[in-house]
Amino acid sequence: MAQQAYMTETDGGGSGPERPGTRLRRLAHRLAAGWRDDPGIWRRGLVLAALALLLGLVMLVHSRIPNRVGNLGSLTETFLPWLGLAVPVLLVLALLRRSATALVAVLLPAVVWLNLFGGLLTDRSGGGGDLTVATHNVNADNPDPAATARDVAASGADVLALEELPASAVPVYEKALAATYKYHAVVGTVGLWSRYPMAGVEAVDIKLGWKRAMRATVTTPKGPVAVYVAHLPSVRVKMQAGFTARQRDKSADALGEAIADETLHRVVLLGDLNGTMNDRSLNAVTSQLRSTQGAAGSGFGFSWPASFPMARIDQIMVKGVRPLSSWTLPRTNSDHLPVAARVKLDTPS
Repeated sequence: MAQQAYMTETDGGGSGPERPGTRLRRLAHRLAAGWRDDPGIWRRGLVLAALALLLGLVMLVHSRIPNRVGNLGSLTETFLPWLGLAVPVLLVLALLRRSATALVAVLLPAVVWLNLFGGLLTDRSGGGGDLTVATHNVNADNPDPAATARDVAASGADVLALEELPASAVPVYEKALAATYKYHAVVGTVGLWSRYPMAGVEAVDIKLGWKRAMRATVTTPKGPVAVYVAHLPSVRVKMQAGFTARQRDKSADALGEAIADETLHRVVLLGDLNGTMNDRSLNAVTSQLRSTQGAAGSGFGFSWPASFPMARIDQIMVKGVRPLSSWTLPRTNSDHLPVAARVKLDTPS
């Protein structure tokens, strides 16, 4: 009797063991038949369908969500990739609810998300390049700045930018990096270390009242490159005020003006911009430069918070320079991950 439970009729009229593939096809056939014979399949799940359509609409027209109330548009754009997590949840719920209407509706957010971020799921990095650059917000409260300096120097970067440098820790960073970088300059709370000669070091006014941005000309073997280091003001999410970013937005506009006035063809921006490439409030900067992660990275390259990265607010952006690869570096004692990129210094046209 137990033997017969695992037997099925064969094409030749006999019996034999039922193959796993046959059982799966029979199960799929029964499920499909059940859905076809269900008269409520299109009437159920209307709420799920509405949620799916709303999710797709938010992702589709995110740039039109107003910033007038709590900078809601910028907040949505900062964490926009994470909205995709709702798609599989809605899909499972639609299947459990046996709702064809909800299943069809889930296609909208799925397609929109893939259109926005599907390209980031592939590895676009390549080999070669002339210059490796890196940037790291080291955290003013870093308990071991010397170890952090050694960690980022081990990345092999030719040019390294550091942000959130407290005056008391600057000598520690200078000493730890001296063996790797012959040239360096610190302006306010940001600094730049380079294997190649630097000139034209100056502060960049980002309308803060203190110095958190700088510019220098780095003379590489392939010619001069204008390197900007910036640490834009922090943003906060408050219950009463929403996404407070007014000072960050004002500083981004000022940084964009400085970059627009740059006379050198090759430009590299390194720093903590406290915003993602999707955030429209950074348009003054992002409209002029390319993200190395977007052009030549693998994945999203989230850099903050280091304990569970949810957004890429530490940026490497370029103009007149071709990104070849971009990646995040291992965690240090900071609350940010360092990020690095390898670029090709094409001959100016």
